[in-house]
Amino acid sequence: MKRSLMLLLLLALMPVSPLQALAETPEEQGHAIAVEADRRSSGFGDCTADTVMILRNREGQENRRQLRSRVLEQEDDGDKSLTLFDSPGDVRGTILLTFSHKRGDDDQWLFLPALKRVKRISAANKSGAFMGSEFAFEDLGSRELEKYGHRYLGSESLDGRECFVLEQIPLDSKNSGYSRIISWLDTTTYRLIREEYFDQKQRLLKTLFCREYQQYLGFLWKAHRLEMVNHQNGKETDLLFANYRFQVGLTDRDFRKNRLKNLRTGGGR
Repeated sequence: MKRSLMLLLLLALMPVSPLQALAETPEEQGHAIAVEADRRSSGFGDCTADTVMILRNREGQENRRQLRSRVLEQEDDGDKSLTLFDSPGDVRGTILLTFSHKRGDDDQWLFLPALKRVKRISAANKSGAFMGSEFAFEDLGSRELEKYGHRYLGSESLDGRECFVLEQIPLDSKNSGYSRIISWLDTTTYRLIREEYFDQKQRLLKTLFCREYQQYLGFLWKAHRLEMVNHQNGKETDLLFANYRFQVGLTDRDFRKNRLKNLRTGGGR
């Protein structure tokens, strides 16, 4: 009886999920936080969005690109996603197709209109820059819990919000460009506020800032602005999202590799 009463008091006083309160080690706490954050970002079914990608060099000069994206959740696996470039002309028609997986390597294909062929992105190349941006190919899939070790580092106030601080270690250390990722998540909504990425030499490589959140479907929070800053080369990439639409009826058929050329020429959905 005393144990039950003490547990209820802990749950009432701590701004955490019941799973995290029950966890004992930093690893168990970290895993519980990651599970809850994943649960809160799931269940939307499918979505589409329009995106502006802003590439900014060390001198502050900008290059803008227009993109469209779509995402389809999978019941027993990671998400399927597709990104299509509409402008400018030198990248128009380029498409990235990603099948994220809970276990094993993600599948990624890049359609290059100049070459008129689909190129498979190997696991060894997933740490490479995506289309000259500061986002790597491995940043563009859904981050599946099974592919990371998690560790709770404590809580910290960030931009006026109380945040969980979570360390995530890629289990595929041979192919990942990161030795670890430090994440700050709002303790109330579990929204990602900031992430720091460290290279394989444990040096700070990049910082991601997630801003301008809006809520959809009564439960889902989506950032409308992502800012990735590369501390080693001085470059930045912003992703500005607009026109989110959910549950539009996407199916596996909309993510077939053999349809990429039709999408480029206006065929398909």
